[in-house]
Amino acid sequence: MYYAKWEAIVADLQPLLLSKRIRLMIDRLPRLSTDHLQAVAEWRRAYVILVFLLHSYIWGGDQPTERISPQLTVPLFQVCERLEVPPVATYAGVCLWNYKPICADEPTNGLNSLACLQTFTGSLDEQLFYLVSVAIEAQGAPALPLMLQAITAARAGDTYQYRQYGGGSNAQSSLIQFFDIVLGVEHRPTGVTCNEQKKSRSISDTAELGPGSIHEMREYVPGSHRRFLQDVEAVANIRSYVRTRPTDLALQSAYDACLLVLRNMRDRHIQVVSRYIVVQSRMNQQTPEPDMYPTAMNLATLGPKNSKGLFGTGGTALIPFLKQPRDETGEPVINAWARRLPSQPSSLGPGSLSEVEGQAGGYLQVVDLCGTWTAGDSEGGICRR
Repeated sequence: MYYAKWEAIVADLQPLLLSKRIRLMIDRLPRLSTDHLQAVAEWRRAYVILVFLLHSYIWGGDQPTERISPQLTVPLFQVCERLEVPPVATYAGVCLWNYKPICADEPTNGLNSLACLQTFTGSLDEQLFYLVSVAIEAQGAPALPLMLQAITAARAGDTYQYRQYGGGSNAQSSLIQFFDIVLGVEHRPTGVTCNEQKKSRSISDTAELGPGSIHEMREYVPGSHRRFLQDVEAVANIRSYVRTRPTDLALQSAYDACLLVLRNMRDRHIQVVSRYIVVQSRMNQQTPEPDMYPTAMNLATLGPKNSKGLFGTGGTALIPFLKQPRDETGEPVINAWARRLPSQPSSLGPGSLSEVEGQAGGYLQVVDLCGTWTAGDSEGGICRR
């Protein structure tokens, strides 16, 4: 092999540096020609070898030297001219062209599958210093054709190349959205308060939205459901009807009861989420010793370890997304006494809503709001007789 002498010296680079014999060995080299280099990989290999020998020659004595043997400089300049790189160790020389797979049949896209071809010290630290960059390059390489496609799309005015969607969510239930529409419950983007909406402040000033709107969730329901909900919105009149009859206390109480039961259902949903996602996420912080009990990856183990940073299956900010619609469900209630009630109707006795109304100075007879109604864990529905 014509370049065997180069390979031999670079293979013994560490002991030659330790013994400070590197300059002597390079000075004894014959001046090899680059005429025998053919493939691009051969030119790159020559560059890696020569720049490692170059820096070893400069720094490999008691003092750095400014005069370098022509056995190095002549072929190095020729190689650098061919590869269009300067005659010094570059990122390409120590990283991009200086790695190999640990096993020949393995992909070279992960740090644990790579090894350096050449180092100055032979240490693991130096190898990792180079290989981390190589691994990053490997992970980033698939973005190249995508970004080039984006340039082409921008030139053609095509803005529909990229898509981002939320996952499945109970907020996409057409039934629950139907209840909201019929009862006149209005939902705002997550993080936007009622006062902020009244002041007509821009959404960008008041909230970090993402897929965090009940209205955005409607885009995920089947088209026929979506059109039905839009048609119902156009004719929904119950809330306005109740408000135009301030003396009909029975009607107002029945309307408020419906809102409070719907709010209670959302409260129960928050409890389920807290029990099976938030609490589980907190428990995951108390991790046993590594490898003793492997932790499966799921919603409870992904993301930040606090309830504010958790995300739901739809990609929404979990707790804020659940609490705000729950609170908004109670906003349309008519009577002040209904606003003061706890969110759990089951904590009140039979007929208690009517009794509270009577205490407020009204003359309403006890109608028991759909009879004895409850939303307890053991019940099969939200109201019963």
